[in-house]
Amino acid sequence: MCTAITDKTCGFYFGRTLDHPFSYGEEVAITPRDYPFLWRNGTKLTNHFAMIGMAHVAGDYPLYYDAVNEKGLCIAGLNFPGNAVYEQPSADRENVAVFELIPWLLSQFESTAQVRAAFGHICLADIPFSRELPTATLHWMIADRNETIVVESMADGLHIYDNPVGVMTNNPPFDEQLSGLTDYLHLTPKEPECSFCPGLKLSSRSLGTGAVGLPGDLSSRSRFIRAAFMRGNSVSGESEEESVGQFFHILGSVEHLRGACVTPDGSHEITVYTSCCSADRGIYYYTTYENRQITAVDMHRENLDGQSLVRYPLVTVQQIRRQN
Repeated sequence: MCTAITDKTCGFYFGRTLDHPFSYGEEVAITPRDYPFLWRNGTKLTNHFAMIGMAHVAGDYPLYYDAVNEKGLCIAGLNFPGNAVYEQPSADRENVAVFELIPWLLSQFESTAQVRAAFGHICLADIPFSRELPTATLHWMIADRNETIVVESMADGLHIYDNPVGVMTNNPPFDEQLSGLTDYLHLTPKEPECSFCPGLKLSSRSLGTGAVGLPGDLSSRSRFIRAAFMRGNSVSGESEEESVGQFFHILGSVEHLRGACVTPDGSHEITVYTSCCSADRGIYYYTTYENRQITAVDMHRENLDGQSLVRYPLVTVQQIRRQN
């Protein structure tokens, strides 16, 4: 399971955790402007916006999990099992395979508003990448510095939700997640005032009691509530370093520790990686479960007019700065 968030300080930031028992060999992948995309609908795109993100590269094709393009448009696909339903290819609309959605949108559009309009004429088609890589059950958070939306394709059709909290996790559907926040209206980062009953004067015995009741488990619903609370009350400095550091602290509140979440087959779900895209600067920051040091890849240090993918394997060995 996973959590995605946005944040805005001196710049606009977007990122996520990938929570899974193991890695699929993810890499930071930069797709330059002249990389040829051969879409499954038979068309070809040879000049487009450049993008950077985390991807499993299969046959030189970047299967992006999350990415940002050079215009600052960001997308992340998160697991949505039991609810994601896609269409069969249509003769009346432009067919876009589920695995193509992130590069298809980022290659052509500059804003969330343009993406919202594009969904009016595309068919999100159930076309697998290959026999070995079937169609994933996903929903997507899409954002720029002005607007964040969630896109969910379900049995009753395509849903596009405004996302005022800048957070997405997994199940249930986003509208249920958002309405669930109303059960936590009493939470506050400040010290609470006694409202137990009139005339009774009680005081808290510890700092932080204003957030008593904030869920602490690793379920999707609880991570949504916790991330929304942490993000909504986060106070960050204005520099790039402070903003990125604070972003990782927010996502740190929902990370999976090995041993705390055991899957039905006995595996241990962990936070394989955590990412933070600096959308304004085109820098992709990440940490991994094994390596807590933040690593950065800057797309603008590469030739963005090239035709070949630029790939950076993840630094997964723990980096420790020794002072003596």
